[in-house]
Amino acid sequence: MQPPTISYLTNIYFETGAAGLLADVLAQHAIARPLIVTDEGLVSLGILDRLPITGAAVFSQVQTNPTEANVLAGLKAYREGQCDGLVAVGGGSPIDCAKGIALLATHPEPLEQYAFLEGGLTKVTGDKPPLIAVPTTAGSGSEVGRAALLTMSSGRKLAIISGHMIPSAVISDPDLTVGMPPLLTAASGMDAITHCVEVYCSRKINPVADAIALDGLNRGTKAIRTATQNGSDIRARSEMLMCALEGGLGFQKGLGLIHSLSHPLGALEEKLLHHGTLNAIFLPHVLEFNMDVCPEKMDAMARMMGAQTRDSLPDACRQLISELGLPLRLGELDLTEDDVTPLAEAAFKDHSTPPNPRDATEADCLALFKTAL
Repeated sequence: MQPPTISYLTNIYFETGAAGLLADVLAQHAIARPLIVTDEGLVSLGILDRLPITGAAVFSQVQTNPTEANVLAGLKAYREGQCDGLVAVGGGSPIDCAKGIALLATHPEPLEQYAFLEGGLTKVTGDKPPLIAVPTTAGSGSEVGRAALLTMSSGRKLAIISGHMIPSAVISDPDLTVGMPPLLTAASGMDAITHCVEVYCSRKINPVADAIALDGLNRGTKAIRTATQNGSDIRARSEMLMCALEGGLGFQKGLGLIHSLSHPLGALEEKLLHHGTLNAIFLPHVLEFNMDVCPEKMDAMARMMGAQTRDSLPDACRQLISELGLPLRLGELDLTEDDVTPLAEAAFKDHSTPPNPRDATEADCLALFKTAL
């Protein structure tokens, strides 16, 4: 078995063709009967056929924004299959769902008690089955993240956060991202880029995470146009996958208001909004909100993105988002003031709000929602 490319928080096998190592990684973690957690779209694309794994149980009923009901259904499949580990194949949704399944495989229900905002940090232990993450999108960074974002049966979208939630190993193979459609590539890529921006701007002190986030931002902003316009460009795909991974590694420093605003919208059952698309919309508005409290960081990001001054950074982001074909306004997603007004309280109370570099109130959250319409 070859050594991992990176060992930082977890073991990461990052290279073109790394998917071929999956059987060895499963054996290394003594997984004989894995449950593959994925979604129907990836099943139909034949992604599972490209993995060196046979006879595994498959759970593919994962929504775009995974729910507690998805976790419980996956847990049923895990137990019925007498599984001893999990393989999450896909973007953040299957990976977060798999994290929830792994947790409840050994921890008592209900799931919501483990949410960070419910005091769940100390309730999550390392007594969990091993989970191997195989990302097929370059966006969420959940493959190395310590959080699982799940919409609970109560309707709240909450994060379960613990170092024990980080997958046991990661197979990052750029080849598996080649089939992503352009708009999904763009939206997922903007998710990764906003992770790097918010990690870098977070008020917490973590120079290591700052360096990782800046490197990810540099890679992502240079590669996202090519990856979107020419999906077969493996170098661009690799750079975006590394951008996503580095954004996820930086989660240790916390995020900010972009995610605080996106999370409650992601819980709207009737809308099924893509998290990366929402992050892209909020990015320039939150940059403007934070501009004066971290000017040196804004200067550094402006130089990296080719903006002449920090004040022009938000417009440089708007230009990038427009070139990628993504919406610039919530209204383009058929959202109205009536949709967003009730969500200001949830955004203010979100776990991502405290690390934001500028203090924010519930009224600020509401104002940002309205400005983004």
